[in-house]
Amino acid sequence: MTPDLPLHQRRRAPTAAELEGIPWLRHLSQGERESVLPQLLVGDAQPGDYVCRMGRPVTYWFGVVEGLLKMSTESAQGQTVTYAGLPPGGWFGEGTVLKREPYRYNVQALRKGVVAGLPVETFHWLIDHSLGFNRFVMNQLNERLGQFIAARAIDRMNNPDVRVARSLAALFNPILYPGVGETLRITQQELAYLVGLSRQRVNEALNALEAQGSIRVEYGGLRVLDLEALNSAD
Repeated sequence: MTPDLPLHQRRRAPTAAELEGIPWLRHLSQGERESVLPQLLVGDAQPGDYVCRMGRPVTYWFGVVEGLLKMSTESAQGQTVTYAGLPPGGWFGEGTVLKREPYRYNVQALRKGVVAGLPVETFHWLIDHSLGFNRFVMNQLNERLGQFIAARAIDRMNNPDVRVARSLAALFNPILYPGVGETLRITQQELAYLVGLSRQRVNEALNALEAQGSIRVEYGGLRVLDLEALNSAD
């Protein structure tokens, strides 16, 4: 399928391997799963693709199967505020879907990947019929509230090393992003976009965190060695 088409025109049925990367499916009963699977779609995202845009009506609940997304807003003056990076296993926008309101943020692909979507009506059907799904969504909302409070605190930090450490800890959140595990595929430039620092300054911070034993920089990504140390960096 040609990458020149918009992302929503590159929709297709997920493969069995891609379904394994959708964490909330395992919380459904067999009957619920059979009802939902025909409605699930995925799209092959290219760098720069918008998954959703500010002001557009909500149509799907989205999740990351592969790749890395950025959630942000733009002010009238053109300033970008980044709220979160969205790595594999992360599903987002459940509050927007619940309220059926327009998106208040942009979500854009930083690299080639696979994005999954569950139609709004199917999402609400699960809310009405599935206890396991409700518990999953409640955990998501609770964890994301804590994440956004932490993100506001990170924005006020003047120490770049601490900003990078806390931002990395957020990307390794095992509840919001169960597909990451201990290793995250991310470049220094991608991390710079998410943290709001230069790539050179991010490189310095990563070297410092590696020297402290909190992370290990590997080819094409990062391995977390001490998540608690990243979360408590100050």
